[in-house]
Amino acid sequence: MDKGTLMSYNLTNKLVVAVSSRALFDLETENKVFEEEGLDAYYKYQLANENEPLQKGTGYRLIENLLKINQYFSDEEKQVEVIILSKNNAGTSLRITHAIDAHHLDIVRSGWTSGNDTSSYLKAFKVDLFLSANDNDVINAIQNGVPAGKILPSHQEVHHSRGDQVRIAFDGDAVLFSEASELIYKEQGLEAFIKYEQDNKDNPLDKGVFAKFLLTIAHIQNKFKDQESPIRTALVTARSAPTHERVIKTLNVWNVRIDEAFFLGGSEKYEILEAFGADIFFDDQDRHLDLSVTVVPSAKVIHKS
Repeated sequence: MDKGTLMSYNLTNKLVVAVSSRALFDLETENKVFEEEGLDAYYKYQLANENEPLQKGTGYRLIENLLKINQYFSDEEKQVEVIILSKNNAGTSLRITHAIDAHHLDIVRSGWTSGNDTSSYLKAFKVDLFLSANDNDVINAIQNGVPAGKILPSHQEVHHSRGDQVRIAFDGDAVLFSEASELIYKEQGLEAFIKYEQDNKDNPLDKGVFAKFLLTIAHIQNKFKDQESPIRTALVTARSAPTHERVIKTLNVWNVRIDEAFFLGGSEKYEILEAFGADIFFDDQDRHLDLSVTVVPSAKVIHKS
């Protein structure tokens, strides 16, 4: 590839996902070395184990299936770009890149920050979604308007894809939509929440941090109008009638489709998520995520309090 080709590559019109090495691969043992023995010990461990294979992490299943979308397009028109954005340094990066090659993932771009905050580079890479195992990096990304989730440790059996179609599930309030309505529920109770939503049923909800990501997905889905899309989405929310009406009207105003929607009225989400077969589920509440991680890969949307 010549220098001119490298300079002309444009990330703007693609779905760009940045993922940390610990979100993509199982590096919990290595992270324990870092937490208990410090950065130098961690670097030495990585260098000593450079050729040791890495197992799939929580984010692997999503990344693997997202990259499969590119098989429908030419190299010039491919829709998905995945970038490794890691706090490792360049010297310890080879273990990660060896694992990428071993798993045959089409990932060629990366950034290694030697312990510094990775979120400051997200806009430079035109990132539409950031997956990390670090709370502060996720919070910083969200505060800068980039959809981000903290990948949560999951059981090994959920790391393997069930098929090639990407299946992404979202919570509603404080994820796809702003947290304004959720705050009314938390501060004033259910009756006040229901009244507020009924009074505002014709006023679209404000966009949450993941609205942009959903709209980007919809853009790819629209390229498959005459065939099954390689991406399927689901809204899994604790809302129920009558507060569901505002959600439906909001999505119509956004001109975006959700393939499946579940208004659960406070009942548990995890069985729905398992039936849907989510490759990732984004929620902001631990009480839902504590169960969802047992059946599907899950990520927490962290809002700084």
